[in-house]
Amino acid sequence: MSKQYKTVSLSDEQRIALEALCRRRKVDALVWKRARAFLLLDAGEDAGTVCRILDIGPTVLTEWRFAFAGAGLSFFGLKDYSQRQGHLSVVQEQAVRAHFTAQPARNADEVCAYVLAECDQNYSTSGAAKLMRRLGFAYKKPQLLPAQADEAKQAAFIAKYEALMNGLAADEMVVFSDAVHPEHQSRPAHGWFPKGQKTALKATSGRKRLNIQGALDLETFQFTFVEGEKINAQTTRQMLEKLERNNQTKTAIHVFVDNARYHHAKILQPWLDSPERRVKLHFLPAYAPHLNPIERLWGVMHKWVTHNRHYATFNQFTEAIFDFFRKTLPEK
Repeated sequence: MSKQYKTVSLSDEQRIALEALCRRRKVDALVWKRARAFLLLDAGEDAGTVCRILDIGPTVLTEWRFAFAGAGLSFFGLKDYSQRQGHLSVVQEQAVRAHFTAQPARNADEVCAYVLAECDQNYSTSGAAKLMRRLGFAYKKPQLLPAQADEAKQAAFIAKYEALMNGLAADEMVVFSDAVHPEHQSRPAHGWFPKGQKTALKATSGRKRLNIQGALDLETFQFTFVEGEKINAQTTRQMLEKLERNNQTKTAIHVFVDNARYHHAKILQPWLDSPERRVKLHFLPAYAPHLNPIERLWGVMHKWVTHNRHYATFNQFTEAIFDFFRKTLPEK
């Protein structure tokens, strides 16, 4: 009899679930015995020893073994997450995976309809969702890329950027620059609020906004910025001059910018072409904001300062924005 039970083995998921069950403070004694029996068998104990330890008969252990083989963890009142073959054959699952890889399903109902038509199997909505997850799919929203985006130019830019970084000297630095225009408006966002309590965010009146042009060093997270009535060639020069003043030891400051008009302004060119200039502009491909990491900083700024926050006055709003850049960003 002992040799018969030496072949019992649990999956990692089953073992973890049964060990957690045995550690519960309140668990039915019979359920605990069943879980302990299979853990002992899985550990290599023979059936006779298990029966003596748990004070059960060999026929009972046999019945438990066959019940567990058919029901899995549900035999203990637990959900069985082990990977088992579903209603579809392996070939059918491969066909479903190939179909929805080529033509993504918009919802579980489309999966149900396809499986019924092609495999003659009737799935519920929840069953179809579980099937898709088991086949390696995730329900998510795709990112929207600009129609004018040029993949070849983006790839060339990435290669050029990597070459620059690989050959960057110790006395050179790289920053990414952009402008942001936070508006004095309350921004409702998802968050954890007391259940059953109505939650509201007081709105602000007016449309005043800040105009900030900044540059972010990804190596040190040093953030250099200027603020003006509007962003133009003049604020661009002020920001670049501030970069040079704040980094006196750098022989070259590589600044990556987008293709805004003020970056190409004629009045800016004589200053950029000056022999003592240490700033060197590099232009991002058109329609590629995802290649400018400073865009993510603006998102963090909004989450930290404006989401679910109300500022009664524009001055309070301005102070909160500048505190984020001057204090929160370097400290956090």
